[in-house]
Amino acid sequence: MQPMKLYFDVRDIFRAPRLALSGKKIILFIQANLIGYFVYWTLNYLGAMVNGMSFSDAWSLYGLYPCLLGIESLPLLPCVLFWMGIVFWFFAISLGSTAVSRVTYRQLKGDEFYSGSDAWNYVKRHWHPIIYSSISLLLILVFLFAIAAILGLIGKIPYLGEFLFVIPYLLYFFGSVFTIYTGIVFLVSLIYTPSIVATYEEDTMGTVWHNFSITWSQPWRMVSYHLVLLPIIVVGGYIFSHFWISGYDLINTVFGHNWFMGTKLIKIVGWASQAVHPEALCSLIGNSCSICSVCSTGCLSCGSILPASAINLTGTEQVASFIMAIFLFLVMTSAVSYTMSIFSVGQTLMFIIFKNRTDNDNILKKNDEDDIEDENDDDLANEEFVENEDADEDSNNKDKSS
Repeated sequence: MQPMKLYFDVRDIFRAPRLALSGKKIILFIQANLIGYFVYWTLNYLGAMVNGMSFSDAWSLYGLYPCLLGIESLPLLPCVLFWMGIVFWFFAISLGSTAVSRVTYRQLKGDEFYSGSDAWNYVKRHWHPIIYSSISLLLILVFLFAIAAILGLIGKIPYLGEFLFVIPYLLYFFGSVFTIYTGIVFLVSLIYTPSIVATYEEDTMGTVWHNFSITWSQPWRMVSYHLVLLPIIVVGGYIFSHFWISGYDLINTVFGHNWFMGTKLIKIVGWASQAVHPEALCSLIGNSCSICSVCSTGCLSCGSILPASAINLTGTEQVASFIMAIFLFLVMTSAVSYTMSIFSVGQTLMFIIFKNRTDNDNILKKNDEDDIEDENDDDLANEEFVENEDADEDSNNKDKSS
């Protein structure tokens, strides 16, 4: 098992789309996204009902894509439920990113047979630093702001307060700079923690230290590498989604011909596509972001085939349309998951490059826990083989003596 040869510079980032184009990695992100989406969807609908909206009204308003932030004067509890869903979905994606980073790391080491179940087992053993590292940095920020608030209150003391503010001012100044730096590290940790845990097998404190280290030692590489990676993600996701859309259009063209399913297919696929990609969502995405407006034009929408108002389904067609909507939703999720896979692979490559540049440490050559486990399994198998050979030899000697 020989590790893949890397340049340990920006040229390696261009490998990300090819390494990310793996059914194993895309499925890992699909699993993480579906779990996170289900919890987010449930909490949003629960928040809508807490806000006095019936489920049917919420469904007609939001469909598959609820977002309570659009409600004016949103009460506290629904707002908390919404952000709980966002946080849970984010951490589900982080766990999925760790699994993908682990598969990528083993692949770079030359292990092409590292499975998705192996990656999830690894995440089960190392999920604590993935979650607690960001929480630890956030608590540090909260602590620093709490100290600042206390010192601000002390500064209100008559006569004495102004001197207590002025005399240790340099201490306040450097504390403020450290707070800003910690805030930057917190943002960095949201991106790099899955890669650090997947490749370096660190605990929470080690992961926090690595985030501080790469933020201090590699800031310009982080910025420049992301300026390379982000266009790669956009182009790779665009090409991947258009392959999916081409397959979708080809099916509609062939099966939708009058000689075959004709109007029946138009109605089934029309209802399913409108459910999965409502025009309101696509227009909202397109209006909010110029880049997304290009992507939204390629949505799996069949508005050009048949307007939603013209769809009149029979009972069996409704069941078929519902099943079709599930498949289209999975297809759409796979396209999103591929872009996430490119991002995760890119972060893994970046961290490996950073460690080599900073510490001259090629982590692809070090033994990790999976290598040690494989060696132990090999030693155990060899011992069992030797014992079996000895047992066979003893039995042969007994037969000869008898």
